[in-house]
Order: sequence, then C-alpha cells, then structure tokens
Amino acid sequence: MGRAVAELVAIASENPPGKNYQIVARILEKYIRKFGLDFERLQPKTKAKNLKERPACLLAEYGRGGRTLYFHGHYDVVPAQAVEQFNPVRKKHFLFGRGACDMKGGIVAMLYAVRALKEYGADLGGKIGLMLVPDEETGGERGSAWLAREGLLGRGGIGMLTAEPTSGAVWNANRGAISLRVEVQGKAAHVGLQHRGENAFERMHLVVERLLALKREVESRTTDQNIGAELDFDKGGETGAARARNSILMVGGQSGGGTNFNVVPDRCWFTVDRRINPEEDLEAEKARLIGVLEKCRGEGIPLEWEIFQQGRSGASGVDEKLGRALAGSVREISGKAPRFEMCPGLLETRFYAARGMPAYAYGPGLLSVAHGPKEYVDMRRVTECGAIYALTAMEILSK
Repeated sequence: MGRAVAELVAIASENPPGKNYQIVARILEKYIRKFGLDFERLQPKTKAKNLKERPACLLAEYGRGGRTLYFHGHYDVVPAQAVEQFNPVRKKHFLFGRGACDMKGGIVAMLYAVRALKEYGADLGGKIGLMLVPDEETGGERGSAWLAREGLLGRGGIGMLTAEPTSGAVWNANRGAISLRVEVQGKAAHVGLQHRGENAFERMHLVVERLLALKREVESRTTDQNIGAELDFDKGGETGAARARNSILMVGGQSGGGTNFNVVPDRCWFTVDRRINPEEDLEAEKARLIGVLEKCRGEGIPLEWEIFQQGRSGASGVDEKLGRALAGSVREISGKAPRFEMCPGLLETRFYAARGMPAYAYGPGLLSVAHGPKEYVDMRRVTECGAIYALTAMEILSK
C-alpha cells in the first residue's frame, strides 16, 4: 500500500491549474487492472491542449446487480508549498508528501478494500463502484459536476463513501460555497496628476464596506449540525467550536491591483468566499451577495465579477443504514465510536445527496495537515480504513 501511495504522491496533479491528470489516471488504471477489476474511462470534452492535463474520470466495479455502493475519491491536489512535496518520504509509519492525506492515501485504502473483497470472494448483493475524479479542489467542474450533468454519476447508487481526511470523525454534512472574483475599474494617472485619474483602490473600499455590512449579518447565523469537537478556547474565552457554527463570508482571501506606487490604480480586485450552512438556501444567499455588487454598480462604481466556484450544502442523517453501518465498522476496527460532524468546507458527497443517496466522508488523513507544508498520512490508518470500507460494503450489500 505504501508503494502505491508514494507512486501517486510523486505525480504533481496540482489543481489549479489541473496538471498531470492523464499520468495519475494511468497509474490508477494500472492498479485497477492488476486487481482484475472491470472499469471504464469517462472523459469530458476539454480545451486543454496538453494531453497530460486532460481530465479523466475512472469507474472501476466489483460485484453484480443494479444496487451500487460508491467509493468515491479525487486525485487532484492543491498546489504545493515547495516542489519537494512531490518527492514522497517515508518515516516509519508516516508517508509525507502533497496529497498523501488529501486524498491519495484514501484512494489507495479504497482500492485495497475492493481488492480484499474480491480476493475473499465476498458474495455481495450488488456492486462496489470505485469512482475516481479530477477537479475536486476547484468545485468538480470537469469531474463530479460534469458526471452529474451527464447522468453518469451515482447510477443505481444506494449510497456513497468518500475518503476525505476527517481526523477520525464521520462527516455527514457539508457547507455550500459561492466564491467570486470582483474587479473594480478606475483610470490611471501619474500621482502628480492624480486629479485626472480615478482611483480603483478607493472605489474598491466602498464596495468592501458594503460587503462587510453583509458579513456582519451573515455571520450572526449558526448551524444546528455537529461541528468539530477539538477546537480550543481563544483568548476571549469564546470557544472555537461556537464560532465554527457561524455562517461565513470572507472578503479578500486574494487581492491585487495597480501598476506602481506612483500611479493611480486603474483596476483593483479581490475575492469573496461565502460558505453556506445546510439550513441556508444557495440561490437566496447568492442573490443577496450579487445584490450588493449590483447596488454598488447602480451607484456609479464600475465593477465586474466572476463566480468561479459554487456548490450546495448537503446533509445525510446519522440514522441512515449506511451511516449506522459505517459507524459500526469504525467501532469494530478501531475500537472507537466515531462522532458525526459537519465538514467546514465543500464535499463531493453533495452530488450524491442531491440524487437522494446517503453520503458520508471518512478517511485516514488529518484535516489539520491537509494542504499544509508537511502533509502526511499514517499508513496504519490507510490499512485500517481499507478494512473499514470493506466491512461497511459487506454490511450494506449483504444478501
């Protein structure tokens, strides 16, 4: 298993921009063939000229019948902080490298779970569908979102598990998201003739003030979903867990503009990231956010915006058969009963939940190291999760 994780981690499948997808897909296909599984390659049309960057969705299957339990994983990773992260390093039980935790280690756990079921000769009353996709880190446009639009996602599905780094919890819910890039225009002029220019930076601040007013209202709302239980008290005495219940509107995750210190900036831009609790409606919240920008434009501030990510929130009940089976398998293999929690971000469980399927995330990684400079996965947990996935499948698909 460690060799398979290292082989995948060594490929810089960074997204954005979406690199080396075909190379990763070929490695995954190698293992799928090695394990004797049937599979199909599903490829959206793309403008990518570089063959290495063309996205591919892989669906491997084991079992018979129309009822399918989906094991779902994404093979793209966030950009590395250093190129050395694509040189996997093994230290005792720990394998370090970009994507080891999120979620190439989880993909390998699912691959070996299916292999174990096949070698055991498990008599399942249905199939396991191992769906491996790109583009998760940027909303799933050429992966799960494309599959859903084409009617190719979750065919015959009775449930879904994904191997996100859940730190030992089961994520049964996720926030939705609307992510925008806003650009405010101005007119350039030398600082000595600034009266002839129009300062985009100053105009941008007027827009930000309006968004901060919306932020204060938005972040007064809370969710009833369980949230992470391991957050510490801050200096003011309010628990991080209490704050984590709030809905989210973050302004300025990225920003920029201007050409030089002594030139009136003719353009300034910034991002807005709105994270929506399951109790809120995506379309209503998007309309309120866009409404602020439209009002600014109507008052004479020249600006444009682009939505580069959006996704619905979703939730599956803790008492669903699949949820109970997963919790029971975790308890039997690890000796600990898992807590059900809401993921603080987007999950691809939402695509399956939208089709009426219970969908849960549980994986071998730690959220605290995912996307970080020292990302790693504990290979003991990869093995353990493989057993948990296999046991859950046997429970759900038993005749």
